[in-house]
Amino acid sequence: MEFSVENRNGEDQKKTDLPDADRAALIQAALEARNGAYVPYSHYAVGAALLTDAGEMITGCNIENASYGATNCAERTAFFKAVSRGIRGFQAIAIAGGMEGEAPADYAFPCGICRQVMREFCRDDFQILVVKSTEDYQEYRLDELLPFGFGGESIR
Repeated sequence: MEFSVENRNGEDQKKTDLPDADRAALIQAALEARNGAYVPYSHYAVGAALLTDAGEMITGCNIENASYGATNCAERTAFFKAVSRGIRGFQAIAIAGGMEGEAPADYAFPCGICRQVMREFCRDDFQILVVKSTEDYQEYRLDELLPFGFGGESIR
């Protein structure tokens, strides 16, 4: 499905929705990535699967720390892995979270810091899937979850 969205400059840009096979694989990878989470304090395991423009999937999980400020979210783990490898183009991310050892009971939306990291590296039409299962998910564009985002163009 292709449709038009307006970018930050008010210009129309084409957006292609994820093919069903890519969406399903991304969701499944996010659900599986939860298994790697290090969550000895909250016991809330989050997994993320990031789809690059080249079609590669990079996963991440949340990694807690006794000093909560040093904790890293699953989304940022996936982005930092990708960016450290020189990857700068991204299509979508799926995020799954819930109590350790249990299937997700609710949608795990990205926190504000993760949304800002997405804004640094992604287009307005970057797709964000928050998932409970391969059949139960919600899909948003970055500009819907971070309206009026602050980016590099704001400080030039």
